[in-house]
Amino acid sequence: MNRILAFHSPSATPRPSLDFAPERGCAPSSTLPPAAAPAADAIAFFAPLHYEPNYAYPLVVWLRGSGDDQTRLSRVMPFLSLRNYVGVAPAAAALLDPSRTPPRIAGRQEPDPLALQDPVLDAVDAASRRYHVHPRRVFLAGHGPGGAAALRLALAAPDRFAGVLSFCGPFPTGGAPLCSLAAARRLPVFLATGRDSTDYSPAESARRARLLLCAGIDAVHKVYPGGDALGARMLADGNRWLMRIVTGPQAA
Repeated sequence: MNRILAFHSPSATPRPSLDFAPERGCAPSSTLPPAAAPAADAIAFFAPLHYEPNYAYPLVVWLRGSGDDQTRLSRVMPFLSLRNYVGVAPAAAALLDPSRTPPRIAGRQEPDPLALQDPVLDAVDAASRRYHVHPRRVFLAGHGPGGAAALRLALAAPDRFAGVLSFCGPFPTGGAPLCSLAAARRLPVFLATGRDSTDYSPAESARRARLLLCAGIDAVHKVYPGGDALGARMLADGNRWLMRIVTGPQAA
């Protein structure tokens, strides 16, 4: 069902931030699970707790944003879910880093989806060889520039993905992001932003969500206390949204 949701009420118990700078009312990032650092040009993986090889897991492909490294996946996934998903982060960090990638579309720092597609599909293939992954439950997700890139790629190739989550990621504008509209109408979209975001305001995010809804795309839009930081509450809601899709009537 198409829907736009209002503010998410803060939990009575503060949770840790996922960013390096602590948010007000949150524990510092030193409380996050430690992670070994893979090589910068390597694909990063996350295995669910008590991995069961006979079960076909949903796969979350995390697209990193500016300043992120390969440890980001292992820091994000426990807040999404320790058990529900296999996670993978493509190796092509430079494609998502505006400091290293020139503007490609309409003068904005937006990676070309054709340039993103190969490293993302390579990561999906690598995860599928290593783990038992359900081929029709592959989700794209990202924060900030990574969220914008996830949206652009998912909308450009909607038949390849089961859904997309963008956390504080600007909606792609140039380059006809809805050029595959007929197929994109089968693509669920989760948009999250901070109430005090300076990079992507709630008003702009809501406007883009209404655009998706008017286009016939199943979009969820949520606003959270805070700014541009990726928060645990965002990811917890993302997990619930994902599991509704994974366990829904069309999940078979």
